Amino acid sequence: MLRIEGFLLLMEGLFMLTVLPATYLYHGLYTFSMPFSALITLLTGFVLLIATRGHKGEKTSSRDGVFIVCTSWLVLSLFGAMPYLLSKSVPNFTDGFFEALSGFTTTGATILTNIEAVPKDILLWRSMTQWIGGLAIIVFTIAILPFLSMSGMQLFVAEMNGINYDKLHPRIMHTAWRIWGIYLFLTILETLLLFWGDMNLYDALCHSMTTVSSGGFSTRTANMGAFSNYSQVVVSIFMVLSGCNFSLLLLSLSWKSFAILKNQEFNAFLQFILLFGAGIGLFLLFGCHKSIGSSFRESFFSVISSLTTTGFFVSDYTTWPAFVGIILFLLMFIGSCTGSASGGIKIFRHLIFIKNSMIELKRIIHPNAVLPVKINGKSISTGGVYKNMTFILIYFLLFLFGAIVLLTMGSDFDTAMGASVATLSNVGTGIGRVGPSGSYVDFSISTKWILMLLMLLGRVELFSIITLLSRGFWRN
Repeated sequence: MLRIEGFLLLMEGLFMLTVLPATYLYHGLYTFSMPFSALITLLTGFVLLIATRGHKGEKTSSRDGVFIVCTSWLVLSLFGAMPYLLSKSVPNFTDGFFEALSGFTTTGATILTNIEAVPKDILLWRSMTQWIGGLAIIVFTIAILPFLSMSGMQLFVAEMNGINYDKLHPRIMHTAWRIWGIYLFLTILETLLLFWGDMNLYDALCHSMTTVSSGGFSTRTANMGAFSNYSQVVVSIFMVLSGCNFSLLLLSLSWKSFAILKNQEFNAFLQFILLFGAGIGLFLLFGCHKSIGSSFRESFFSVISSLTTTGFFVSDYTTWPAFVGIILFLLMFIGSCTGSASGGIKIFRHLIFIKNSMIELKRIIHPNAVLPVKINGKSISTGGVYKNMTFILIYFLLFLFGAIVLLTMGSDFDTAMGASVATLSNVGTGIGRVGPSGSYVDFSISTKWILMLLMLLGRVELFSIITLLSRGFWRN
């Protein structure tokens, strides 16, 4: 396990090195912060690899996979916080770790209030943490692990919950490379399209990385509201693409199959966007007297951002009528498709919940009928139904736990509810003091650690954490 952690740190250090051109191009006040952080991270990873060279050929078990996935975010965030601390962009370790963990978990919650004042190389690294955490680091690692004589299957299953990897390629390494390839392709394509608009190359790259990863970090305090309508439309389109199941997206892009159009989860995803986007847009048009363009552009952008848990915003939706804020608040729970970089419960689980509820009503009339829950024409086992129902229940209990804890720590009701769902669902931007015009800087240190726990729980899937904390997990 230490060998894999060492390799992850080695990769993180290499990613830090890619930020150095921005460091010397923009001549930040603390130009040593990124090079020194990269050096420490690379050395630590190299030492771990050398120290564990005798463990080549070991296979990772299911338990190892769960442990590595759960701890990797903490290790990456620990070293990822160094640039923030060394550049003095944050005042203390807690804030630095908060910003780094928020990046790697693609949450997008920030303690920065004047983002334009932060050195540009630090903002580039900030965006890169979300890009790494969104999909690249685990999938890319799995693709490289065979060269270290180690198995990546258990890591892949533990991290990429919901992806039908067996339909892409029989070998896991090729599957990982293909998923990483489409992830990189979307990033480059969005960068070019944004650069073609009103963004410079730096802003285009930063925003494409945080869009494809469903992260939501921006280089501007006003977020996407600082850019043109064209850029907002481009980002909206790529938020939708990033909310899709990457395996189905790959199959569809191969021109051999249009499986994504037949997928019930994807269709429900689009229906949510169209229904709520059009509904809120009509209300903004007639109720708030906005122009047609502004009404539907802001409406669809906000709905897509909430549903994909990206957290971008073009305006302060907390100033809109209360019921609109409630709708966006509820969409944060839903999430988009399984096998994507987004957070939330995921639409697949909601489909199981709805279909199982309808079947239970039918069983009242026909108690002896055999009525399986089917998704995409395939029956879901009873155990699978119970597992997903349990997940939803635990998810809401954790949300309530987080909100109650924040209330006891002095937060107002809106802020407690907004911060709890925004961190657990990895949205970042919520309601109350953590809405579009706010940040997490004013929370106490203890509150920030509670919020970081919610970020981690939402990113690595609840059952992975529960399994890790169970007594049976540590038994031989």
